[in-house]
Amino acid sequence: MKRVFLLTYLLIICAFFADADTRSKKLSMEDAILGKWGKFYPENVSQLAWKGESNLISYTKGEEILAAKPGEEVKVIFTLSGLNDILRKEKLDELKRLPRYSWENTNVIQFKVRSRLLHIDIASKKVILNLNINSIGTNQEFCTANSTMAYTIDNNLFIANNENGEVAVTSDSDKNIVSGQSVSRSEYGIDGGIFWSPEGKSLAFYRKDESKVTSYPLVDINTRVGDLREEKYPMAGMDSEVVSLGIYNLANKLTVWVQADDFRSDQYLTNVSWGAMGEYLYIQVLNRASNHMRLNKYDAKTGEFVKTLLEEKDERWVEPQHKLIFLNTKPNQFIYQSNTAGYNHMFLYNTDGKLIKKLTSGDWMVTKVLGFDKTEKNLFYESTEVSPTDRHVYRLNVKSGKRVRLTMAEGHHSVKFSADGKYLIDNYSSLNVPRVVAIADTKGKVIEELVNAENKLQDYNLGEISLGTIKSADDKTDLHYRLIKPANFDSTKKYPVVIYVYGGPHAQLVTNKWLGGARLWEEYMAQRGYVVFTLDNRGSANRGKEFEAIIHRQCGQPEMADQMKGVDFLKSQPYVDADRIGVHGWSYGGFMTISLITNYPDVFKVAVAGGPVIDWKWYEIMYGERYMDTPQENPEGYAKTSLISKAKDLKGKLLICQGAIDKTVLWQHSLSFIRECIKNNVQVDYFPYPRAEHNVRGMDRIHLKQKVSNYFDDYLK
Repeated sequence: MKRVFLLTYLLIICAFFADADTRSKKLSMEDAILGKWGKFYPENVSQLAWKGESNLISYTKGEEILAAKPGEEVKVIFTLSGLNDILRKEKLDELKRLPRYSWENTNVIQFKVRSRLLHIDIASKKVILNLNINSIGTNQEFCTANSTMAYTIDNNLFIANNENGEVAVTSDSDKNIVSGQSVSRSEYGIDGGIFWSPEGKSLAFYRKDESKVTSYPLVDINTRVGDLREEKYPMAGMDSEVVSLGIYNLANKLTVWVQADDFRSDQYLTNVSWGAMGEYLYIQVLNRASNHMRLNKYDAKTGEFVKTLLEEKDERWVEPQHKLIFLNTKPNQFIYQSNTAGYNHMFLYNTDGKLIKKLTSGDWMVTKVLGFDKTEKNLFYESTEVSPTDRHVYRLNVKSGKRVRLTMAEGHHSVKFSADGKYLIDNYSSLNVPRVVAIADTKGKVIEELVNAENKLQDYNLGEISLGTIKSADDKTDLHYRLIKPANFDSTKKYPVVIYVYGGPHAQLVTNKWLGGARLWEEYMAQRGYVVFTLDNRGSANRGKEFEAIIHRQCGQPEMADQMKGVDFLKSQPYVDADRIGVHGWSYGGFMTISLITNYPDVFKVAVAGGPVIDWKWYEIMYGERYMDTPQENPEGYAKTSLISKAKDLKGKLLICQGAIDKTVLWQHSLSFIRECIKNNVQVDYFPYPRAEHNVRGMDRIHLKQKVSNYFDDYLK
């Protein structure tokens, strides 16, 4: 009996140490940078979607496309071998794997192979569209209504179809005139330059004249003698691009120009929206000062101005971000989104500019409109109503205003609805849940769970992640933080801290997603004995207009005040070594990093800044002037936020990393700061990435993050 007990005891001890050993794995730097999208990427369902207009779910598995009604048996509906049989008949090259495709309708898939766009009817097993596209064409936009592709080659716009081949819409030899591409550096909701009308008879497109925009030199070192590449870069307070909008008629091959001259040539034409019938074009016209917007209606045949439907004004900024969403059942009505009430909400208007009703309201914001059901009685949307760190989806009855929450599990939900609005695909994660993919009905009942992903990091010795809140510097607002304790945490020890910061508009780092939205590099640092802390200060995204607008004309100032509240919180923790606090960030986060170490030199011992904004007068008009106004209008603000004058105050160790061909934050920023350090005999470290743009990617990024980590190890640890 004693022998059996001893054997059992030994087995338990061995199992314990074996389990402890498996949990002792450490992340390599390659794991930390590439692993989140590679071997640690939570299980998912490949190409999961609704099958056209049906309420069948479809997805791929290996070389097969499968489909089923929610809760019913899955069946194979198409295979790679079947696809290759069809391609051979068309004398096209066979494929080695199923391509990325989308459903054009219930039976037709669309995909691209090299320079061809194909539509295949999987029921009849026939190619119903085989469109050859110029291989050098970019910015491609396909119109289903007329089976025509629009695209750009260099600075001109083209269309192509099987009837007429390739047709030039514009033919400007002056490279300063650019058509069919995104304008205004893709700010204010602008995400492309080509806009097909609903019936495919007309094509609207942006045209920008950059003749007066200054060029910034970028050097390509790949050639024997470096080549000079000039980037058009409109700096704050200087001349900007002139944007216009053309409407090309496919029948008569003529272009008319929209007569949008509300604020002369210095204006933004944003969120171009076609009316439901294709007769009118709607544009949110914003002045360069970004404090006055008009929603205008234009005649699509002539380009003539018809009417201003509504206006928005704000002494800080107006920031249109969303296109209009027209109803098919009531083509004279549309959904308009605005934060005039302090948070982004939905309004129902008619095409005469009359407000029919306010659809949502409250101290939370609509983050995404997901569309209607077929009857358009119900509207689906995503919001922050439960928490700023979560995303949940709701059904709204447009007539009654009744709202029903459809996603109940905590976390960040991404949802796709069936065309009839009866079912939804829910893909979500939370702090401790890698991923769940489920099918539910729109009454909230879960029908089937397709994936409940295992934690692929469970064998790794990671730091504990917690989410929480502290008060802002004005003591009025809750700020959300993410804190990662060191692996093998010992409450009796004192640990160094790395604060990872961004802090600027349109970014939220702390979320109730898998790992709290943290990157694996943060866990890599936790394994090396650091506390890693991130705080979303005032000025960051998804908390409403007042939360963000606090930065107006003073970027960095309230953000720093909030980050220092985070430092106070850290210092109150018995395990934090207050003499070893470091900070790291990129872009706006690089600006914040250098701001913090120079404004609070006795607090921050080490800092690593990447691609930092140093002086807002060298930043682009579209972003910089929105938040800071022009240097001529706000000289005090520009002087106060400039880091050039702060170089002399640097005491700790600072490393600056910079992409040498960065087109977003120009090299001029960091080089000017280095020059000022030299003038003041202040020591600073610098590392350029010769072929990197604003974001250092791929294997270069592994090198970058190792450089960052080593710097903290050398001077903070």
